[in-house]
Amino acid sequence: MSALESPVSDLFADLLPGVCDRRVEDSYRRRWRGTVAGVDEAGRGPWAGPVVTAAVVLTDADLPDCLTDSKQLTAEEREACFEAICRDHHVAVASASAALIDRVNIRAATLEAMGRALASLPVPLVGVLVDGRDVPPAVAERGLKGAAIVKGDAHVAAIAAASVIAKVTRDRMMRAYAGHYPLYGFERHMGYGTPGHRTALLAHGPCPIHRMSFRPLRSDGEGEEAD
Repeated sequence: MSALESPVSDLFADLLPGVCDRRVEDSYRRRWRGTVAGVDEAGRGPWAGPVVTAAVVLTDADLPDCLTDSKQLTAEEREACFEAICRDHHVAVASASAALIDRVNIRAATLEAMGRALASLPVPLVGVLVDGRDVPPAVAERGLKGAAIVKGDAHVAAIAAASVIAKVTRDRMMRAYAGHYPLYGFERHMGYGTPGHRTALLAHGPCPIHRMSFRPLRSDGEGEEAD
């Protein structure tokens, strides 16, 4: 069997939008005969700051009632969900800096950080479920099985949990950066390309956590387009 597999898409057929449960993970656990982690990221698109990735292995503890794609939750709901996930389940986080993103591109930096998050989990794995279309190279390199699931953060509980962990961690990092670089309003827009962020860039120029390979920061007008 190939290390990389197509998702069991028929499992999504009777799931309500935004509702996560364990059926997808359970199916892969049976197929792969072992523990499966969910992986997601936060911050691929911003003009500034790191991309943060998280890997989560769910235990037998109850899932938080709020568990869904982190983008569908309020900041307060995400914080409460974050605490519940960290308390009851296995969690690991890794990030890639703006400097690394500029050096290798956002996709490669994200996949590299996902590999480090997986390596930091305290439990052995047989497989990995990743939100999106890419499975980190580290999955095959470690002899694990992997599947990429588009919109997995909206249906797959372990991926949704990783989404919450990555988003809350990154938001906390950006609020901390706002204390070092107060001219940009990072605590409000988290580095995304808002009109206020653009105005601050025009007034003050970039700071050390800006991604110089992204539009509109790259001087030649080329560069990566934010997601």
